[in-house]
Amino acid sequence: MAEKKFSFLNNITDEDRILLSHVLDMANASKEKYVTKFTFFLDDKQQELCRQVLMSEKLDNYLFWGGFDQAERKMLGLFHSSDESNTEDFPVKSICFTYRKADKLTHRDFLGALMSLQIERRCVGDIFVGEGCTNVMVAYQVAERVLCEISKIGRVGVKASEGFDESVKPKIEMSEITGTVSSLRADCLLSFSLHISREKAAALIRQHGISINHMMCYKADSVLKESDVFSVKGHGKYVLKSINGVSKKEKIRITLCKFI
Repeated sequence: MAEKKFSFLNNITDEDRILLSHVLDMANASKEKYVTKFTFFLDDKQQELCRQVLMSEKLDNYLFWGGFDQAERKMLGLFHSSDESNTEDFPVKSICFTYRKADKLTHRDFLGALMSLQIERRCVGDIFVGEGCTNVMVAYQVAERVLCEISKIGRVGVKASEGFDESVKPKIEMSEITGTVSSLRADCLLSFSLHISREKAAALIRQHGISINHMMCYKADSVLKESDVFSVKGHGKYVLKSINGVSKKEKIRITLCKFI
């Protein structure tokens, strides 16, 4: 049944199907019982899968939120009415760890400390490491345990408190690339992005796949649209920022942004 229901989605796993079935059950319960439902943290691919399935069911009373605007890992909130949707209701807690600037800690150090408490990955959102300060987003269910039980990460003493240090946020840097392409096919855009022939770009897609909006695709003739994000592992990440009309030679003018 689930296989048939999600047949329009490509390259999904059994784990994906379980998640999507659960999300639809939550959406129906939210609608029928007039209650709000939340998932745990979802990665980019899971968010896109949920978005596509909810759209296919013509459901639009939902919101993704990870604790702050630029969050990558987000929870999905399913609301019985669009008037009810707001970020304040999400069971997300921000915890700020402070320590000496001389002590260098990494994303892996913090994630390891959380996992050592038997906290599941789905209960942990984004982790942003700064100098002497790190913001960690967690689910409400585990927040108290994190606050009470983590006073050391490795050999480094840390102090955990509720809050979000605004100085420690993701810095998204991009460079713009403008030019023309013969079409908006994946192989054409990848050829333009990497300065390689279309044939080489097509071979790269067939062999390694291209991620389009966090969904894996192996078809060189897949057509992208404005705002689509695409990447091939090891070759950078891009967004098709704008389509700017057609040149005199019937080429499509585009602007890409490359994540730095």
